Amino acid sequence: MKEFMMIFIGGADYEEIGLSPEQLQNRMAKWFAWDDKLKQQGILRGGEALMPRVKRVSGPDRIESDGPFVESKELIGGYITVTADSFEEVVKIAQDFPDYDLDGSVEIREIMKLDQYE
Repeated sequence: MKEFMMIFIGGADYEEIGLSPEQLQNRMAKWFAWDDKLKQQGILRGGEALMPRVKRVSGPDRIESDGPFVESKELIGGYITVTADSFEEVVKIAQDFPDYDLDGSVEIREIMKLDQYE
């Protein structure tokens, strides 16, 4: 089995779009149900939600800047890692991603195991 990271790219920050407390509770219930489903399947390895504030350090002079950044059109809202045999399998796992209705998307990346190159 391989490990994959599913990076959640949201169309909007929940606070910015003004979800009511009830809407936020319903949205979180969808996330918890999806999380439970992946745990029951034994494929969830971990993950976290991310706060929208960003600190970027770049260049040889280590210039610091605070975000979210105007040039960034996509907010990375969180990630999970899962085990699967292929990208196609992870695409199937991603079908239940709770934020598609908010124009969210899932970026799938295979995790490189560095010890396989030793």
